[in-house]
Amino acid sequence: MFYIYMYKVFYNERTIYLTDNISKYIKNHDGIFAKYASKSSLKICVDKFLKNEQIKELFLFYHDFNELDFIFRSLFTQIDAAGGLVKNNNNQILAIFRNNKWDLPKGKVEKGEDIKHAAIREVCEECGISEVKIIESLTPTFHIYKLNGEWILKKTYWFEMKYEKEETLKPQTEENITEVKWFDKQEIDIILQNTYSSIIEVMNKI
Repeated sequence: MFYIYMYKVFYNERTIYLTDNISKYIKNHDGIFAKYASKSSLKICVDKFLKNEQIKELFLFYHDFNELDFIFRSLFTQIDAAGGLVKNNNNQILAIFRNNKWDLPKGKVEKGEDIKHAAIREVCEECGISEVKIIESLTPTFHIYKLNGEWILKKTYWFEMKYEKEETLKPQTEENITEVKWFDKQEIDIILQNTYSSIIEVMNKI
């Protein structure tokens, strides 16, 4: 079987696609398409995308996906994060309100820390709960942001989690979280209408 390798990188409400087969996307998208030739030309293309808000989609492609992926990542400082899509016994979804947007609990992986341990720790710290259990791994998400003049590429590892206790939710205010709330499935649109593109990707897995 022939597999097409691809992943998305979000920057605000815009998207970079990396793939080894561009034919799948040409008919359905309107953006800039660029074949990888060298690190310098790739950097010019990415810089143009980051600076020009009119470019909504950038498609980077090359037959050797691993090389394309490696060179693309080398353009940024890389940070790993981990978080959870948490469900309780009522099949409700746990969400946090941070910086005026709904989000899922997540945070930076500490040096030497196991990814799964980091995901559980961040969920518990940000929501004021304990004893969440990982059910399965979900597809990681990627997004770009600028911090102190430096471009960061953050990879967030996601896990579906189960929570069976009934503790009072407590937002981690020092992380700018002002509310933690359980949402019924019929309320999910409240989250989707005011969240990030990467979170929508995760929510689409439920």
